[in-house]
Amino acid sequence: MGVDLKPLIVAKQISLHDLKGKVVAIDAYNAMHQFLSIIRQRDGTPLKDSKGRITSHLSGLLYRTANLVEEGIKPVYVFDGKPHPLKLKTLEERKAVREEAKEEWIKALEAGDLEEAFKKAVRTSSIDKEKVEEAKKLLDALGIPYVDAKSEGEAQAAYMNARGDVDMVASQDYDALLFGSPLLVRNLAITGKRKLPDKQIYVEVVPEEVELQKVLEKNGITREQLVDIAILIGTDFNEGIKGIGPKKALQLIKEYKSIERLVEMKKIPEIENYEEIRKIFLEPEVNENYKLEWREVDENKVIDLLCNEHQFSEDRVRNALEKYKKFAKSFKQKSLFDFG
Repeated sequence: MGVDLKPLIVAKQISLHDLKGKVVAIDAYNAMHQFLSIIRQRDGTPLKDSKGRITSHLSGLLYRTANLVEEGIKPVYVFDGKPHPLKLKTLEERKAVREEAKEEWIKALEAGDLEEAFKKAVRTSSIDKEKVEEAKKLLDALGIPYVDAKSEGEAQAAYMNARGDVDMVASQDYDALLFGSPLLVRNLAITGKRKLPDKQIYVEVVPEEVELQKVLEKNGITREQLVDIAILIGTDFNEGIKGIGPKKALQLIKEYKSIERLVEMKKIPEIENYEEIRKIFLEPEVNENYKLEWREVDENKVIDLLCNEHQFSEDRVRNALEKYKKFAKSFKQKSLFDFG
């Protein structure tokens, strides 16, 4: 799930309050995966309605987004488009991992090991067309804008960030930096107490801010070289080179400057399609025709979708909607003074 750049990253802890008034492009698939993984019962079963349809993603979108707008953050969700052909192998591998985890989850349940069951269950999450359409329908009813990417959602969000239409990109992955996002924020959708894997320990997860320029300066590299480092490690579009992690990749690129030079000097084997992978990150296909508009919540539509269709608690939903109403009032009042 994204490139492992953590050892090269410069991150600063922030709070949701620090993002008041900011426009944040949220990687929708990334956030929905988080919701589907985390929002589960003790045995790992996701939230479901009376017809057995999974609703964890809708719960996450409603309540987590409510927390953001309560802080005065202006979210926009960005959805993936058609995956690049080079990503298909990665998608197949992820599918196989999910199937294996599903079998292990069932075994753990049969053995009565709830902790192991939950651990396996979080790896079974998948997003299908129906979940995406439901998410878009809910966002539309909530008055929260969304953008459809032509291909990678993070590429689209990074483009919007570089263009100045949003202040930052929110994702758990570092790929947004490779796509040229000036400012990345992590842990936005999962802020709060989280259990550490395999341990009975809970930690406070807080948002962290990563500036692309600071990452480049810290490591003494260009963005193009950061992309080459990612290709050496392995991306969603290639496997990378065995035995090369972030620190080794940085060392090699700083010394030899590029993948071409490394191949020429026989320091690494040939990397198939590396020029095309570079282009995916440096010249991504993006949707330039989008509009960001925050509207008042359509309470009836939200209640119909969540409560009538999926049996959500109406009291809880209406309490959350109060946050959206206050949010709408705040930007409506501001617009009265905006004569530009």
